[in-house]
Amino acid sequence: MEVYKDISSSQSQKFKKLLIDNFSKTKIEEGKILTGTITKITEKHIYLLIDGMKSEALIDINEAKSIYNEKKIKENDKLEVYLEKIEDKNGEVIVSATRAQKIKGWYILEKAYEANENRKGKIISRTKGGAIVEDIETKSLMFCPGSQIDSKPLKSFDHLFGVEQDFKIIKLDKLRGNACVSRREVISSVKKEDKAKILEKYKVGDIIKNAVVKGYSSFGCFFEVNNEIDVLVHLQEISYSRINHPDEVFTIGERHSLKIISIDNEKLQISCSIKALTPDPFENISNYEVGKAYKAKVIKVVDYGAFCELQAGLTCLLHSSEISWGRKNVSPSKFFKVNDEINCVITDVDREKKRIAISYKLAKENPYENFEKKYPVNSTIKCKISNIKDLAMYLNIEEFDIDGFCHASDLSYSAKPEDEIKKYKKGDELEVKILEIKSKEQKIKFGVKQLKDDPFNIFNGKKVNDILTVKVVSTNSKGIMVSPEGNDLEFLIKKNDLAINVEESRNYNRFQVGDRLDVAIADISLEKRKVSLSVKLLEQNLNAEAVSKFGSDASGKNLPFSSLSEKLGKKKKEDK
Repeated sequence: MEVYKDISSSQSQKFKKLLIDNFSKTKIEEGKILTGTITKITEKHIYLLIDGMKSEALIDINEAKSIYNEKKIKENDKLEVYLEKIEDKNGEVIVSATRAQKIKGWYILEKAYEANENRKGKIISRTKGGAIVEDIETKSLMFCPGSQIDSKPLKSFDHLFGVEQDFKIIKLDKLRGNACVSRREVISSVKKEDKAKILEKYKVGDIIKNAVVKGYSSFGCFFEVNNEIDVLVHLQEISYSRINHPDEVFTIGERHSLKIISIDNEKLQISCSIKALTPDPFENISNYEVGKAYKAKVIKVVDYGAFCELQAGLTCLLHSSEISWGRKNVSPSKFFKVNDEINCVITDVDREKKRIAISYKLAKENPYENFEKKYPVNSTIKCKISNIKDLAMYLNIEEFDIDGFCHASDLSYSAKPEDEIKKYKKGDELEVKILEIKSKEQKIKFGVKQLKDDPFNIFNGKKVNDILTVKVVSTNSKGIMVSPEGNDLEFLIKKNDLAINVEESRNYNRFQVGDRLDVAIADISLEKRKVSLSVKLLEQNLNAEAVSKFGSDASGKNLPFSSLSEKLGKKKKEDK
């Protein structure tokens, strides 16, 4: 065989082709499952003779044992193998008994899946999310999800290990070679036949007597009916009164009458009700009026409010927003406990959904109305900051246990709101002016800047072209920042408004901080609180005045405007 060791040579390739051609005539092809006869068994190998092949194939003894387990293998036994190579580079036949078994097993599983047939198998190990099942016939390994092991959740399925039982194939992935099976489907299919026959005995509206409490969960209670079927009474169908858990009402083994309210023939389920056997207390809602006050009993406290009863079974909701006038996001448990009797006002009745809404705070005096009586709009009051959020500052009025708010824009006339609000912190006490009170909407608006005179009042009665004396606050490449005398408002005079002469307008450095100068109002809007100031406009106005007083129509074009302005200014001072 040494002469064929190098299969890359042209001679070896020719020989291999002739060999394959010869074998193909006898159906010997790579990738096929063939049957061979065991000729010899050693400690390491099994020798297998395949009809049509001139040399024996070797199989590892451990591979054969893994397939046949405890079954004794002997000479002359038949063994199916998968032909991987007719001849490798060493001239040996390469076969696999494991692969043959897997392919054959998969073919059998496919047939069973298509025919909707169950497979015999046994659970051999536990895995994440379920169990590994071995097919009895093919030894193929299949996955059974935890939810598919039994019809009900199991804490442990150790008792099912190694037990031969039926499994239904529910999914096959040929590409990955994965099979998914279900034990629950087999169990349920048996029960379904029996359940379907039992369900024929019952109809909606039937009264079932002596149903036995079998068990319960957070969503309802299970009853056994006539020792043949289990029915569910949902938590909401136990009583008109609110119930947190069935164990508050029932004890295992006791008997009750039930009314069938629905039958699901597809899911083979019967739903029953106990409260349907008693009158609906909501029918008495006509005895109560929206807007009036009544006594109510607290039966349950939750995060978002409290459930109360106006009478037995007539439940209403007290939302957390209706507990306190002043406090937002209150914790109901700090106000109420179960069995408390409270005064409340009915705010809404939804007859269709059978829902009643009540208010605890409406049964008390509106503190906003009392506040308005004592502190009308434009009054001043001292408050503590209870919270600061974004551009809003909330202040607590301790006397009435309510909050008002102050927007950042009402803190200062001149500073930026986002900068000004940073000067304050929670717990600070400050004096504020009441700007607005809306008692019904529970809103109070405060202001801080309104405690002072509005510096913008300096412009009351002013108009365009009026002269204003200002002081230079700062200079920059954009122009100069000025402030009116006796005022903290600041205005920017842009470079092109600093002088008539273009070169002079660019030379903003001629102005020094602290300089006083006269400017003209170029634009003004009291509503929008906007004012534009200009040195250039003032010069233009002065020059126009000089022309009208000292110039003629003929000479006006050539008058030195800056000189005239200076002379006119001097003349005005002399006249004074």
